[in-house]
Amino acid sequence: MHLFPLISLLALLLLAPTASAQASERVEVNGARFTTQLEVDGQPFHLVGHGLFRYMIWDAYAGAYYQAPESRTPAPLDEIPRRLELEYFHAIEADDFAGVTRDRVRENLGEAGYRELLAGLNAFTRAYRSVEPGDRYALTWSDEELSLALNDEELYRGGDPALAEALFAIWLGASPLKENFRDALLGRG
Repeated sequence: MHLFPLISLLALLLLAPTASAQASERVEVNGARFTTQLEVDGQPFHLVGHGLFRYMIWDAYAGAYYQAPESRTPAPLDEIPRRLELEYFHAIEADDFAGVTRDRVRENLGEAGYRELLAGLNAFTRAYRSVEPGDRYALTWSDEELSLALNDEELYRGGDPALAEALFAIWLGASPLKENFRDALLGRG
């Protein structure tokens, strides 16, 4: 006699986790959408954190940081599979990307460390292309390879873990471009 309400309640309880999982499949930062799970060349990644990078008074870009699912603690400078995606809100020239990248690596590593990576860093920065609003760069370390892609088009591939660490440190290291952006990407904010 009271079987229908019980079945309805049971159905709602069983469907609730599915609806919750579907609702969390994407996050949005200032109009930029990032998936919570993705796969690159067979390597799965899960979203650790996301945030907005502001430069002075402008919203410059949105970002999302991913790691391999087995890595439960954020470890952006370890040799674990990881990925950083940045979606831009303004046009930026390739030469500007290259200059800032070289400057930040030099600041973070000092002159000696910078010199050790210079050949690989120069090869990496030559791969940059100019961006328009809505373009997205992805920096990925996976299977002992570093890659840079613009809008899913691979521009660079190399195998230097020290270069990968130096590049991820620009946003996620001890002295990042912005601490609040790093903290948001690492899920601390």
